[in-house]
Amino acid sequence: MSQLQIKVINNSNHALPEYATEKAAGLDLKASLKEPVTLKPLQRALLPTGLFIELPAGYEAQIRPRSGLAFKNGITVLNSPGTIDADYRGEVKVLLVNLSDADFTVNDGERIAQLVVARHEQIEWYVVSELGHSERGAGGFGSTGTR
Repeated sequence: MSQLQIKVINNSNHALPEYATEKAAGLDLKASLKEPVTLKPLQRALLPTGLFIELPAGYEAQIRPRSGLAFKNGITVLNSPGTIDADYRGEVKVLLVNLSDADFTVNDGERIAQLVVARHEQIEWYVVSELGHSERGAGGFGSTGTR
């Protein structure tokens, strides 16, 4: 299987993110910090990774929470998933929030999020006066039941 090549500048003191397993979808992003950052309950912080990327047109990078941090510590990515567009050239940063009732300290080099690169489409709106019928119709939140 061929792999998509992504241009990257690594200004952190850490190795480039790697896949933890052969079939993993996400790469673990590490915090690139001069000193530890402590998040108090309900506090958020924008943490640098030291990475700058150039994605090809038709691709995006998604910043997603790490399940272990979320489950064990209540730490998640606030704008999940965060989207990095192909024309963005700034530093990849992670917006973390502490949803627990205890302080949480992030140290330099700590794995704080996942990066998933995915293809996407752009659309062109086609204005109509009505939409086609579907079995679900306009049923929204919770309309399909709980089981």
